[in-house]
This record gives sequence, structure tokens and C-alpha cells, in this order.
Amino acid sequence: MICPTCNIIPSELLYRISKKKGIEAQILRDIMVSERLRARREVMGSLSAMFPAGGSGKQIYVFDAHNSDDTTTATLVRKEAGGKEDPSVTDKTVNEVFDSLDATYDLYSDAYKRKSIDNNNMPLNAYVHWMRQYNNAFWDGKEMCYGDGDQTIFTSFTSAIDIGGHELTHGVTQYEAALEYWCDETHSPGAINESISDVFGSLVKQYKLGQTANKADWLIGKGIFKENPDWALRSMKNPGTASPYDDQPTNFSDYRPGPNDDMHDEGGVHKFSSFGNHAFYLVANEIGGNAWEKAGLIWYKTLSSGLPTDSSYQIFAGHTLQVAGNLFGSGSDEQKAVLNAWDAVGISAQDLSVKGINK
Repeated sequence: MICPTCNIIPSELLYRISKKKGIEAQILRDIMVSERLRARREVMGSLSAMFPAGGSGKQIYVFDAHNSDDTTTATLVRKEAGGKEDPSVTDKTVNEVFDSLDATYDLYSDAYKRKSIDNNNMPLNAYVHWMRQYNNAFWDGKEMCYGDGDQTIFTSFTSAIDIGGHELTHGVTQYEAALEYWCDETHSPGAINESISDVFGSLVKQYKLGQTANKADWLIGKGIFKENPDWALRSMKNPGTASPYDDQPTNFSDYRPGPNDDMHDEGGVHKFSSFGNHAFYLVANEIGGNAWEKAGLIWYKTLSSGLPTDSSYQIFAGHTLQVAGNLFGSGSDEQKAVLNAWDAVGISAQDLSVKGINK
């Protein structure tokens, strides 16, 4: 299964939070919407078949969906195309989404010479005010859609710049590695897929803010919880501590995937993204400086290194180790940092004939 509609909030987390707050019925609509979107995404097929060749330069289009899920009735409210950028508008959510897409394009372009999701200047389309009080944001393989939140559990999903970077990276991953979206006892492609999106979502925020690795907060989705603006969805620095609802483990010894269905998050693709997330955090901080430069380059190049679509974490770790050696030299400090990080989270990198590494 290719990546289905990729929501920033998994259905099981929505249900777990709503049950604690006694509003299960209210949240069931959003969960049912996620199921319907899954079917729509799977019908769409591969990304390469959906989009024609891109134009020249950056193309960003933000639409107002007017609290509907019918994108054909949406209104274009801000764009950048042909080298011309519209000025800010009075709707804060529009500007926040525009800035998020803009920052995502710039990170990939400036740091990795990639031109949009498909590397051919595919237009970045986004819809704000999608449905009424919808508790999620998602990438469906074609566009970004942002709900306004119900203002009980979540506020607007547009304020966290890393959410856009996270979701759009699912498109990059699909083009480069086509990682599947599930986990079981021996394979973790879905968790790796989610982790890659967290990695580059965080890098989008760090690049936009000009932060070095040791200055970044390494939080994903900070500020979207209504109850406490300091909570976040996930912490790459300290998994399991982002909020009272964060149940991510730190060490791979706690990897116990569940059933492959939506209510169990396809085996735990979000929950178990923590191993890749924390490993990247450790690599970035051991190397130091700007995380997008060396650590980010290793992860970016790993996407096109021939990963199996059903990769395990051990295989993914082996690829990052090999790529680090290819980029910076076998036995280099950068390669040692990668090895140290995977060891720290309890993952033994599959031997890909990497030579010259001494801890």
C-alpha cells in the first residue's frame, strides 16, 4: 500500500484524547472523514501519474474552502507564480499556510537543489478552512488541507510551520522511495515514512528561524493543543514527553506494532516514528551546526539510495550509514555520529559492507 492520505493527527490519538474528554461522538466524524480520504487517496494511484510536468520556478496557491470539503467551490486567496508573490491578506491562516509552503520549498531548493515535491516545480496547493471545525491537516497526494480545529481539543493547524513541511515531505518520500504505510513485527516502512516527514518538518522550521541544532526545540506541532500552547504532538529530543498524550517510546526494545488498520494507526506508524526521530536528533547534535546541512543531507540522500519499499529500521539505518560514508568518507566523524545514534536507540544497522568504522 502506498502512503494513504497522511494526517498529522492519527485516528487513534484523536479517539484517545476525545474519550478522555468525554466527547467521543463529536470526534467520530473526523475519524470517519479520515477513512473516506484514505479511499480517495488509494484511488488516485501514484504521484507521478497524477501530475504533469511542472512549470518554471516556485508555484504556491492557497485557497479558502469556506468550511466545505468540496475543493471545486474554493476561492484562490493568495499565490506565488511566475516570480510574483501576492502580498499578505487579512486572513491569518492563509498567510501562515503560505509561509509554511514557501519555507518548505525554500529548504528543499536551497539546501538540496530540489525543485518542489517532484523536483520539477510541481505546484504546491493548499486549502484552509477545510470542513467545519475539522481536527486535522493532511496531504492527500495532490494538495494540503487544513482544518480550523474544534477549539476544544485543537486550535488551528496552520500556526505550526513544521506541519506543512511534514505533510509535503510525504510527497517527496513517495517520489524518491515509495515507502509503504504500515508496520509489523519485522518491517517498519510506515514509521520510517512518518519519521522522515518529522525530520524535514523540523528542518523547515529550523531553516526558517535560522536555528542551529542545539538551539532548536525539536518539537513537532507545538502550539496546536487548545489546553496548553506549550504541548506538541511529538518530541524528537525526548520522545514521550511532548504532551500527556504522547506515548512514543525511545528505545527499539519497546517496538510492538499493532493491527494494520486506521484505528491502530497502521500498526503504529506515528508512535514508532520516534526511533528515527531521536536518531536524527542525536546525529544532528553530535555533528553540530545547522542540522539541514550535514545530517539533513544524509537523510535526504538516503531517500534515493535504493531503500526497499517495505524497509525495516535496520535496513534504513544501514542505508544512512552507507550514505554518510559516501558523502563524508568511511570512518568520518559524520558516519560515526550516525552509527552512535542508531546504537543509542537500540537499532543495529544492517551490514551494507560499510568499512572503516571504529567507535
